[in-house]
Amino acid sequence: MSPPDRGGRGPAGGSGGGSGGGSGGGKFPPRTARVGRAPATTGRERENASPRHRSALSGRSPAITVMINAAMKAARGLRRDFGEIENLQVSEKSPSDFVSQADMRVEEFLREELIKVRPGYGFLGEEGRPIEGDGKNRFIVDPLDGTSNFLHGIPHFAISIALEREGEIVAGVIYEPVGDELFWAEKGAGAFLDTAFAKSRRLRVSGRRKLGECLVGTGIPFRGRGDHASFLKEMGAVMAETAGIRRLGVASLDLAFVAAGRLDGFWETGLKPWDMAAGVLLVREAGGMVTEIGGRAHRLDSATILAANSNIGPSLDKLLREAARP
Repeated sequence: MSPPDRGGRGPAGGSGGGSGGGSGGGKFPPRTARVGRAPATTGRERENASPRHRSALSGRSPAITVMINAAMKAARGLRRDFGEIENLQVSEKSPSDFVSQADMRVEEFLREELIKVRPGYGFLGEEGRPIEGDGKNRFIVDPLDGTSNFLHGIPHFAISIALEREGEIVAGVIYEPVGDELFWAEKGAGAFLDTAFAKSRRLRVSGRRKLGECLVGTGIPFRGRGDHASFLKEMGAVMAETAGIRRLGVASLDLAFVAAGRLDGFWETGLKPWDMAAGVLLVREAGGMVTEIGGRAHRLDSATILAANSNIGPSLDKLLREAARP
């Protein structure tokens, strides 16, 4: 499958700003971190940055630009709702699985925004009814991954958008609004991270080779979901052989962190397509491996997922398989 058609490169960076020297006659110019291909923005420039400013980075296809712009616009409402959590109406979909007005508002906004620009495309979201579309192209969206974190005032949650074309994920965006981190990838073009201080920095999975030096992420099954006894066996096996386990509560960001080399591996069971779609592409485009536990090819309807750098992936898979034995 070929990647989306790619657009031309725009000029790097944000607004023009001043030159290197300060106006006060000081000895040194203002210090600005520069990582990647474009100058960083700080302070007021960051606050005023718009999706259009962010689009002037490395070459992007029209499709990924649409997805990024939609995520950035939707994030404004999430930030506002995060500051007014006590006023949100919350309901329980199933034991310990909550949905808020924020989830539903953001999904409805993304549905309208994406389909407006790509009217023939399908849409699969966590909260609402799917749109079939042309049967070839489909957006897969988690409007608020990390709802429990969000509702408890924990500033770690994300918007995840993937584009599936003829059964294959060809573009993915994961945006963390509080930290202002934008992870994105296109099939065959690589995975990247944009922040206020680093524009279009190429992502690579970690190069660690020894499990004893590795941090591994996971998702703990909650009340009414999953096999708790089996998970405790898996966790015990991984704890005994690694530098530590992290449970951050946002599967899309766990996968993005594997792509960025912050986590060396990640495993979980019972995830849905919208939890994984964008993150799986990020890991693969960053040079990592993604399979089911047991080594079979991973699909969006797979019951398990294992993502890691290729050095530790087989060893981590072996630990998990052995822990699952009776």
